[in-house]
Amino acid sequence: MIHLNEVSKQFAGKKQVTALDNLSLHVPKGEMTSIVGPSGSGKSTLLNLIGGLDKPTSGTITLDGTRLDQVSDDDLTRVRRDKIGFIFQFFHLLPTLTCLQNVALPLHLRGWSQAKCDERARELLDLVRLEKRLTHLPDELSGGERQRVAIARALSVYPPVLLADEPTGNLDSATGAEILRLICDLHARLNATILVVTHDAAVARSCQRGIRLCDGRIVEDIRQ
Repeated sequence: MIHLNEVSKQFAGKKQVTALDNLSLHVPKGEMTSIVGPSGSGKSTLLNLIGGLDKPTSGTITLDGTRLDQVSDDDLTRVRRDKIGFIFQFFHLLPTLTCLQNVALPLHLRGWSQAKCDERARELLDLVRLEKRLTHLPDELSGGERQRVAIARALSVYPPVLLADEPTGNLDSATGAEILRLICDLHARLNATILVVTHDAAVARSCQRGIRLCDGRIVEDIRQ
């Protein structure tokens, strides 16, 4: 499903910074994997490269048969739209749109009809147990409810890959545990390939596999 071969990423500036250093990784279909490590270890850079938000300085990245390091920006946009769902720490919901509209937005961008978009958005909000919040705006929701909306939006096209960057990092412990249970439940139902960047030990323990980064390299790879 996801394969990185000798991937490096450098950022230029007054001093060149190596975020990833000759990293190789294979993640099979349906696996839920945590990525941990200290700040600056390369976790978010790794997620951004797998998600097609950036390209490596060297090495190859293949996602579901597509070489991300070779395709055009337009093709990367299509891969992100059709094959990847993103879950962020700070939700990134549009404040003027309702829950239903936020979840339906990626479907509108694919050219779906209004009726079909609304039907799928309702189905997903029901899946994350927010069927009574369809017309609420983000600032009318709790942090946990906002993250549920973000998860529903990430699932809008039932992508084969979900990338979560600190999905519980902006939540209290009880709400974070609830979101973790929801992600695990969705993983079991949908068999999506999930990568979770986290500092939360409970999140890391819940995954089938744990990868630890340090200075842009994998220093530990454990199946749990």
